Amino acid sequence: MEIYLESEESTRHLGRVLGELLKPGDVVLLCGSLGAGKTTLAQGLGIGLGVKERITSPTFTLIQEYKGRYPLYHIDLYRLETLEDIQELGLLEDYLGRSGIAVVEWGEKLRKFLPERLEIHLETVSQGGRWARFKPYGQRYQDLVAEVNRLLLSTKS
Repeated sequence: MEIYLESEESTRHLGRVLGELLKPGDVVLLCGSLGAGKTTLAQGLGIGLGVKERITSPTFTLIQEYKGRYPLYHIDLYRLETLEDIQELGLLEDYLGRSGIAVVEWGEKLRKFLPERLEIHLETVSQGGRWARFKPYGQRYQDLVAEVNRLLLSTKS
């Protein structure tokens, strides 16, 4: 699935729709260059999960935990250079596939560890506009993307 997002608000809206559908153990990898909208999309996911706190980029803290309908683990791998750095952080054991939702910025660094996942690739193309390309891996994520698509189409009608 591919969708054009004309603004930060439409990016948050997409995140909210997806966040309302996420279940414990889900892993969403956000991929894209600096400024592509990864944190904005994560903010929308938090809204959809009922998080009341302001979601900010965890670039320097690496992991922020938020309370919502389910725990939201917002992870940023930008500053991690090697697979050893990622493994030392304990992500696989402590955060991924557990009782909460893991949303990982610069998530392409985790691909090899996660055969089942949802990747969302964000690409800025104009003033405030961006493309979001969904790549589901596994039946759960294929079903999830189909439901997001259905809901987005029903809100346009």
